[in-house]
Amino acid sequence: MKLDIYKIDGSKTTKKAELSDSIFAIEPNETALYEDVRRHMANKRQGTHKTKGRSEVTGSTKKMYRQKGTGNARRGDVKAGILRGGGTMFGPQPRDYSFKLNKKVIQLARKSALSVKASKNAITVVNDFTFEAPKTSEVANMLSSFELDGKKVLIITADTDMNVFKSARNILGVNVVEANKPNSYQILNADMIVIQESAVSVLENTIQPKTEEAAA
Repeated sequence: MKLDIYKIDGSKTTKKAELSDSIFAIEPNETALYEDVRRHMANKRQGTHKTKGRSEVTGSTKKMYRQKGTGNARRGDVKAGILRGGGTMFGPQPRDYSFKLNKKVIQLARKSALSVKASKNAITVVNDFTFEAPKTSEVANMLSSFELDGKKVLIITADTDMNVFKSARNILGVNVVEANKPNSYQILNADMIVIQESAVSVLENTIQPKTEEAAA
């Protein structure tokens, strides 16, 4: 797959970027995508929810009435869960929601996510760029050049560039990530993916290392 390479002012260059069909043009695996996005969302959950059981609420432990013969429920004291002010029955407790997936399933999900975006023409390759100092207007002007104002944009850089990161972090819906770090959720959640020219090879080698490609 070949895509035109643009300048950050929106003008097209004469160069083209070669994207691997084994990454950007596969049949998306919806099951792998679902599981990887679910894993990402689950890993973000804090799991700090907590309710008090009958042993934790304040109240007397004196038995309210005899066990049998009254016709009432067999509650023992005022902290029983069926009473107002009593403990919560089967309430949530702090827990870890995270779970793991096989590495190849995660790789397949990321390939599927990129293929979905490529099929919708939602990937733009731009020349490598950087800024002399953090300046939000620089990224805002670039987005305006590509008519991406108000849209969710994922900017993928070849390596860590704090000036680009700081320039974009104050714009709602715009995220900057290094080429070796994007996950399926970030890719699917974006309306447009803007990739630096040198980041293409880094992204491809991260998702599908050359040793695996040669073996395949």
